[in-house]
Amino acid sequence: MAFSDLGLVPEILRAVVECGYTEPTPVQAQVIPVALTGCDVMAGAQTGTGKTAGFTLPMLSRLAPFATTSPSPARHPVRALILTPTRELAMQVEESVHTYGKYLPLRTTVVYGGVNMNAQIAILRNGVDILVATPGRLLDHVQNKTVNLSMVQMLILDEADRMLDMGFMPDLRRIIALLPAQRQNMMFSATFSGEIKKLADSMMNAPQLIEVARRNTAAETVRQVVLPVHKERKHALLTHLIKTRQLRQVLVFCGTKLGANRLAQHLSRDGIPANAIHGDKTQQARVEALDQFKQGVIQVLVATDVAARGIDIDQLPCVVNYDMPHAAEDYVHRIGRTGRAGASGEAWSLVSVDELRYLADIERLLGAKIPTEIIPGFEPELGAMPEPARARQPRFDPSKQAAGASTPVSGAAAREALMASPPTRRERVDIEVPDTPPALRAQAAATPVRKQVAALFRPPGNAGN
Repeated sequence: MAFSDLGLVPEILRAVVECGYTEPTPVQAQVIPVALTGCDVMAGAQTGTGKTAGFTLPMLSRLAPFATTSPSPARHPVRALILTPTRELAMQVEESVHTYGKYLPLRTTVVYGGVNMNAQIAILRNGVDILVATPGRLLDHVQNKTVNLSMVQMLILDEADRMLDMGFMPDLRRIIALLPAQRQNMMFSATFSGEIKKLADSMMNAPQLIEVARRNTAAETVRQVVLPVHKERKHALLTHLIKTRQLRQVLVFCGTKLGANRLAQHLSRDGIPANAIHGDKTQQARVEALDQFKQGVIQVLVATDVAARGIDIDQLPCVVNYDMPHAAEDYVHRIGRTGRAGASGEAWSLVSVDELRYLADIERLLGAKIPTEIIPGFEPELGAMPEPARARQPRFDPSKQAAGASTPVSGAAAREALMASPPTRRERVDIEVPDTPPALRAQAAATPVRKQVAALFRPPGNAGN
């Protein structure tokens, strides 16, 4: 199937061809024809599948009859509203609207928080056909009466699951209540939770459900691998990987803003140009860092989950989970930054024993085990235990251990104890791991280090495989 077979208006097809696209992705091929009919659409598609064009192209095509060069603001009411969870994603979506709508005289703008409202107000007063917005800033404009949503014909929610995770549900319901009852709705989400379904039921009219990939799955074009490592050696391992594998672009995820700053500084001292983006950085600083990353000025971009939403980089070769996400769904979003639109990519997860419970959650979500690779020289400490539990254990004294014996706790036992009753996200790990019998210690001492380390990341019950 070609784009010319989908029913798009000539102006849109011309822009698509100029971008070098000839065939739609699976999500585009399924969503565009349905959206062009005016039906509501609820689409489940993983990141990197071309879903932005999946809603942008039919939206522009349906608004084409209203396109006018008239300077009157009254001739340019907000007819299409696109809501996204973050500023970065909002800017990315608006860029796509400009790219594909370049031959249509439709006015587009984006509004988001963290910047002065005056410039946004001036543009809105001149009339806007398509408005891309984050929920919070849109409600600011509503409160200040600087935007009118009474003429909206199309509402698009992008990454609805993420908006739910970020606590935007009350804002979404307030916004939806301001819109005309007769409109087309499109919702795009990588996952479908019960709350997302409730939202869809409350705002949509007999939506067409389109699922391109199995729910909660990672992109098939991404090669995933778990790299076991002691938590104190993660930085050294990351530096080793970047230098030895000569990676030109690496997006690294950290769990905290402070951790992202520190890692970027450490990498820079190692001779690897790096910068960090997170919620405490100004919008200008975040945009500049992202531009530097896209242009190759910096080699590594270290990001927190929220800051990385909307990052879309062609042919990004590698994503690294420096800290494992505490929510399994975030793993899918993270690694979806690579392997986009059919391109191949790699996702490395640096996993310490403290993070085994998060790895287990991710593997349960994916329905598959992620392959493990041991990097020589960076094998994790044998018998390593979760940090809170380790503090309660007596410090190991080599003088009290038989010559040549292994550490007191085997990796397999540690994982088994961790996996027996995984704690919730907010619980502290409080696990007592019994000492390994002397006979097993002797056996461990005679086992190659690589096999001992691999046992740490082997599922319980498969120790002999």
